[in-house]
Amino acid sequence: MKRILVPLALLALASAQAASLDTLKPGVLTIGMEGTYPPFTYKDEAGQLTGFDVDIASAVAAKLGLKPQFVLTEWSGILAGLQAGKFDAVVNQVGVTAERQKSILFSAPYAYSSAQIIVRKSNAANLNSLDALKGKRVGVGLGSNYEQMLRKAGGINVVTYPGAPEYLADLAAGRLDAAVNDRLLVGYLIQKQHLPVRGAGILDDPQPVAIAMRKSGTALKTAVDRALLQLKADGTYAKLSRKWFGQDVSKPGK
Repeated sequence: MKRILVPLALLALASAQAASLDTLKPGVLTIGMEGTYPPFTYKDEAGQLTGFDVDIASAVAAKLGLKPQFVLTEWSGILAGLQAGKFDAVVNQVGVTAERQKSILFSAPYAYSSAQIIVRKSNAANLNSLDALKGKRVGVGLGSNYEQMLRKAGGINVVTYPGAPEYLADLAAGRLDAAVNDRLLVGYLIQKQHLPVRGAGILDDPQPVAIAMRKSGTALKTAVDRALLQLKADGTYAKLSRKWFGQDVSKPGK
């Protein structure tokens, strides 16, 4: 008879007595992500889900002794899906904000990045700040940190979309003056997708990105934080970071 090994993460979860604690499907960690947000989470030419966040999520699940099960969801509904219990965690470049921390539990940060203005390559205008975007049509993901940033600035014609592919297509077609997204996305768009766009102004200091979980998932957070530390200690994180970005994105200022 084979001996069954119980993953340490599940033992930690089982030991918690709180009735509201997240319950994982045996042997599985369900993970919400867009699947349309390269280079973080997208499908390659063969239709396989890939990307930096996919690799990070898979590596974390492996450290927990669990199999990752990805649930593809539009960004506009992904955090609501987490709260509704459709998945155990979200790994999708979720920025850590004070407002989100009121209802969401975050892991330790696994990356840092900044908001950047994106314009068409042919656009010669110097759109390098929020003030420069006033009066312009600017595309952004619905419910994103970037939407909040633009609305707070005021005077900007904010046009929201379910996800990045839609507003980047409108930007390339000239239906938008600019878009705002993660600076790490810009190089990929130019080099891999050959979109006629370029990066313009950086809008903020590097901000933390973390794995999102329900407030009740304290034991899961402990296990995930431990896994992230192990990935950095054994060199896995550095390898993945260089693979996707050619740099270490685990620290502010990089």
